Amino acid sequence: MTDRVTDRAAAVSVIVVDDQAPFRRAAQAVVEHTPGFEVVAEAASGEEAVELVAEHRPALVLMDINMPGIDGCEATRLITRAHPQTVVVLVSTYDADDLPADVASCGATQYVHKEDLAPDVLAAAWSRHASR
Repeated sequence: MTDRVTDRAAAVSVIVVDDQAPFRRAAQAVVEHTPGFEVVAEAASGEEAVELVAEHRPALVLMDINMPGIDGCEATRLITRAHPQTVVVLVSTYDADDLPADVASCGATQYVHKEDLAPDVLAAAWSRHASR
């Protein structure tokens, strides 16, 4: 039997950021079904994401791009500047060819279309980061 404290300490901590509650729930389910990952917080805005990253120091943030107030690109810039060890993966409904211009320079490690977010995609995104 494994020790729950050890499992938790080894888990990749994740914050899910999206202004739409249904997607936050869907993303949380993906994270919960990905071995070795756990959601530590959810945010409905870029501003809230910046605060929660400072509080929880997650390893990974799944960040929506298009949100009111501070959008996902600006929140990613603020997060990666203040917490360079935190990995941000942008998620949205944009086709890759239609992404806003500042996506390439905001500090995110990659982009995943919301429809493609699944446990294997999440694990692969983290593995790509970890292997660097």
